[in-house]
Amino acid sequence: MPRKEKKPPKKTGKAQGYIAGAGEIVEQDVGDTLRKNYMPYAMSVILSRALPEIDGLKPSQRKLLYTMYKMGLLTGARTKSANIVGQTMKLNPHGDAAIYDTMVRLSRGYEALLHPYVDSKGNFGKAYSRDMAWAAPRYTEAKLDGICKEFFNDIDRDTVDFADNYDSTMKEPLLLPASFPTILTNPSTGIAVGMACNICSFNLAEVCRTTIALMRDPETDLFETLLAPDFPGGGQLIFDRAQMERIYGTGRGSFRVRSKWGYDKSANCIDVTQIPPSTNVEVIVEKIIELAKGSKLKEVADVRDETDLTGMKITIDLKRGVDPERLMQKLFKLTTLEDSFACNFNVLVAGVPRVMGVRELLEEWTAFRIECVRRRTYFDLTKKQEKLHLLKGLAAILLDIDKAIKIVRETDEEAEVVPNLMIGFGIDEAQAEFVAEIRLRHLNREYILKRTEETGQLEKDIKELEGILGSKAKIQNVIIKELEAVIKTYGQPRKTILLYAGEIEEAVITEEVPDYPVNLFFTREGYFKKITPQSLRMSGEQKLKEGDELSQQLEGQNVGELLFFSDKCQVYKARAFDFDDSKASVLGDYIPAKLQMDEGERAVYMAYTTDFSGYMLFVFENGKAAKVDMSAYQTKTNRKKLISAYSDKSPVVAVIQLPEDGLVLLTASTGKLLLFHTGQIASKTTKNTQGVQAMNLKKGQRVISAQPYQEGSLKNEGRYKKKLPAAGSLPSEEEAGEQMKL
Repeated sequence: MPRKEKKPPKKTGKAQGYIAGAGEIVEQDVGDTLRKNYMPYAMSVILSRALPEIDGLKPSQRKLLYTMYKMGLLTGARTKSANIVGQTMKLNPHGDAAIYDTMVRLSRGYEALLHPYVDSKGNFGKAYSRDMAWAAPRYTEAKLDGICKEFFNDIDRDTVDFADNYDSTMKEPLLLPASFPTILTNPSTGIAVGMACNICSFNLAEVCRTTIALMRDPETDLFETLLAPDFPGGGQLIFDRAQMERIYGTGRGSFRVRSKWGYDKSANCIDVTQIPPSTNVEVIVEKIIELAKGSKLKEVADVRDETDLTGMKITIDLKRGVDPERLMQKLFKLTTLEDSFACNFNVLVAGVPRVMGVRELLEEWTAFRIECVRRRTYFDLTKKQEKLHLLKGLAAILLDIDKAIKIVRETDEEAEVVPNLMIGFGIDEAQAEFVAEIRLRHLNREYILKRTEETGQLEKDIKELEGILGSKAKIQNVIIKELEAVIKTYGQPRKTILLYAGEIEEAVITEEVPDYPVNLFFTREGYFKKITPQSLRMSGEQKLKEGDELSQQLEGQNVGELLFFSDKCQVYKARAFDFDDSKASVLGDYIPAKLQMDEGERAVYMAYTTDFSGYMLFVFENGKAAKVDMSAYQTKTNRKKLISAYSDKSPVVAVIQLPEDGLVLLTASTGKLLLFHTGQIASKTTKNTQGVQAMNLKKGQRVISAQPYQEGSLKNEGRYKKKLPAAGSLPSEEEAGEQMKL
């Protein structure tokens, strides 16, 4: 059979595209890339999204409230939230979901603010619930709450600057002229790029009284008027004067907040009705269930969320004979029924993020408010001066009304009316224009007399306003009167009760901890893993972060104590059972984060003990070595952090745990080796002892390594064994190669 001829493939008609630059590698300076791409984004987040300004509002909140004000929702009836969201899009083009989320968090129904800005109707969720979702905006209604009058009373009197919106079709205020320090009366949380803020709320009346006191005496004691933070959800704040002074002074620090609870004897249950602001109902309930299943809370029979329209409530049913007081002390330790609040008072002032204490914040707000009142006063003064000027022109025609009528009647052209009135009565153009616009029915003596009677009051008002403008003290008096009015109108009792740290009992919890063998792994980058022998046998290769490596591998027990020494001369204590059993296939716990180390602090060495026997050996660059008893790190109280764990006089080269005295090999920058027995160094109980000189060094020389000596690592050990202090010896040619392998 004849073979079929192969036909050429049909053309598809698809054009071959060309992308300019595709596949090319372009070298770019990293610094330039960061400046062009990353920095604009970072600054946008910082300035336009995450941080509040001195008026206490973030841009999204300010845009929403101003839109609602322009919609007439300060005095009018509620409208659909969807309508508000749609109108706000004119100022905030970031999507309806983001705008509605902002409205929810400002609403009365959400219960996140001491003084809500949005008077809401419908389901707006709850701040204390993670899973309670709010209804869609088409189902809810809202208007501005009454307290927003303090934002907008002066908004139309040139108190603040306005700018174009994103498409230059509208004007919007850059700040709102709040008449009281809203920056401290409502909480604010935000995460920017490279920075964040977490501002707790204070009682409005206390904040206003403190502001008044600072204006009268800048050195006043803040604690006389500002007791402590006050939260919308109430709770019980554990007051520590030293901690609170740090927060007031620097804007950073933390304090603890406990839940409010009561015992129902008839039902044998505990009712929790207020919780810390940093947690929620679901987290608490889940944790209690977890502890009860793990036999750590044998006293609990049941736990449930009984939150309803009357308010939040967590009910904990107790087993027979359980002491509710002792159980709550235990729950405070094991759950977020007691939680810490970390403060970070980071606020934008003139476009610059600044972390400030309470005093500095109130001083900045006072300066801002002084400028608002000065601008308002100048605006009012200008308006009254203009009105007085016009009324003086009106008074001039009172002398001869008929003359004014005659001038108007006999003027041939309309454009000549104003000039003729100016000539006839000796008034200026503005006055003549005002007179010319008066209706014919008002050209009578009675009307003119009534209008000109205002002249005396206007002159009095102008004199008073000029006096205010010329005196900072008078402006401050105006602000003080406004603050006193705010206290009277919106002040309310504290919601958060104060418990003094020295007067409360701290529960000592004795846990039944299962004891079993574990393998402990610690990496150079500070990651820790606890793996059971069975799991380790079934595991493959250890998973590590790129560039990381194992620095320590120990065998121990689950009940053992762990000591993590940091590069800041501190030691952090933990127990092996504080960490969950892990696997080789995971990275493990990052110790600086797990143990809440200071910012920038690294964990450099892990020690394990069950009885605090043996020693810790510290070798420093200057050739000194310090031997510290392990018992020096044993504390009677359950302290998690010990400062001055070792000397900071010279950089530490090595930290070595010694169950008993043994040989240690030192290496100098010159290549010299020194082998010594640690028994030559007397042990100390002072943790930060500088130690004794182990290796003699000349100027510019230093110790670069120290490690426990393995028998047989050096062929001629006697060459390097010396009585301390000693300079050490250079390795022989035959041992130099061996030394490189150590």
